[in-house]
Amino acid sequence: MGIMRRIPAGILVIRSIRGKDWSLKTYRYLTLFVTFVAYTSYHASRKPSSIVKSVLDPPRHGNQSNSNTNVPPWPWPMGDFFIPKMNDTYSDDGWAPFNGKDGTSKLGEIDVAFLAVYSLGMYVAGHLGDTLDLRLFLTTGMIGSGIFVALFGMGYFWDVHHFWYFLGMQMVAGLFQATGWPSVVAVIGNWFGKRRRGLIMGIWNAHTSVGNISGSLLAASVLDYGWGWCFILPAAFIVAAGVMVFLFLAAYPEDVGFLDPSESSPNARGSIHDDNMMWEEGTSNDEEAPVPHIHSVNRRGVGFVGACFIPGVIPFSLCLFFSKLVAYTFLFWLPFYLSQTEIGGERLSVKSAGNLSTLFDVGGIFGGILAGYISDRLKARATTAATFMYAAIPSMLLYRTYGNISKTMNIILMIIAGLFINGPYALITTAVSADLGTHSSLKGDSRALATVTAIIDGTGSIGAALGPLLTGFLSTKGWDAVFAMLMIGACIAGLLLTRLVCTELTERTALTSPRPRNNVEAPLSQSLLRDGRR
Repeated sequence: MGIMRRIPAGILVIRSIRGKDWSLKTYRYLTLFVTFVAYTSYHASRKPSSIVKSVLDPPRHGNQSNSNTNVPPWPWPMGDFFIPKMNDTYSDDGWAPFNGKDGTSKLGEIDVAFLAVYSLGMYVAGHLGDTLDLRLFLTTGMIGSGIFVALFGMGYFWDVHHFWYFLGMQMVAGLFQATGWPSVVAVIGNWFGKRRRGLIMGIWNAHTSVGNISGSLLAASVLDYGWGWCFILPAAFIVAAGVMVFLFLAAYPEDVGFLDPSESSPNARGSIHDDNMMWEEGTSNDEEAPVPHIHSVNRRGVGFVGACFIPGVIPFSLCLFFSKLVAYTFLFWLPFYLSQTEIGGERLSVKSAGNLSTLFDVGGIFGGILAGYISDRLKARATTAATFMYAAIPSMLLYRTYGNISKTMNIILMIIAGLFINGPYALITTAVSADLGTHSSLKGDSRALATVTAIIDGTGSIGAALGPLLTGFLSTKGWDAVFAMLMIGACIAGLLLTRLVCTELTERTALTSPRPRNNVEAPLSQSLLRDGRR
């Protein structure tokens, strides 16, 4: 049996002020906005560690001074976006214990500790998300994340130099961070049908890149005041977003009076079952209609093992393992790479490297939207994801080979790489997870959205932990070794979807050729896209 959930306090206040309720369409927009801001804050709070790497462990290249100390700023729109290395205001001494010969490896260990706990916590969080109140679960995770991210930054003000302190703070923060993704995907899956899920979730998934960008900019903006502020500011952001979730997020349509697709009632004012009226339904008389308090009391979660046997979960999980290995290596190490690599004949400051790295996520925004749109049009999630992963290989090779020619070339190639790397990562963690979480094999009112999301993204997060760890060691031998690892990972990610790609292509060919109607069986790809009907 499920639990009775209360209507969020913020929604009750707005109802009392307006004197009437919102339409289904308005609630959907509100849900998209609240979950977008929520997960933006999650990613923003993960970004500071990548920004401060070069401050904690400064590059050792000898004297980087330049006789031309009055270099004029670049013209608009760059302004002071690019600041030469010689204008850095940070100490070259670094911060113990990360400023020794093994400093880079220690930073890698910090990353892997965070991501290892995050990935393991994801499996537990997914099942809890299917059984507990998603709104309260998400709020607790966000506030807890903010507290421990801030405590990591307080190490600067408390003059902490013990490796185990920073390791511990990151591990506990990773545990709280695990609450985020299964919860927000489950909420979106509850509110939206499948017909345009790829495009809608592709646009919505821009929160990942927006979070990375905002986290980088927030951290870089206060870096001059001490690296501790780089953690405290994003921590305040996620705590504030958590309060917003508590006040305004309705995790299920029935919590504010709308029917779940598996329920029916002549007194309810609308259902989210009809995808063809996705944005138009409930817009005429809904606001004046009485709101029946229909709460979910019969939802039952699906076990971990049962969710693993849903068709498509294992292949997509393994694909995401390597996809996130690539994506998270860029997330955690790109600013460090940029600060240690000559671009156009000179090195960038730590602040500029952080600013420049945000353009990778600009490409990621377009990649997520494009992958979602293409997969909706082709009705082929696996084919789209695999194609993007294969395209990521030459894009990374070009970025490593020609990205140092000039800043303009670096920007162009970085955006292209971000598009192909983040596209499949966004598609699998959103639309694919939501499709599989409502698969026909679940039968009846069973729901596995959070559990399936946790299995897929939890497996991916193990790869996300492995990538930065390997980078910490391989970067000491040269960045060519790091990029070779990333290209191999992208290739394996594509290969893991080969069976599903062949199935989708075979089915598409069969559907275009004349066949007796009674011999046509709906394919796996369609079962992932059309309300689980065969």
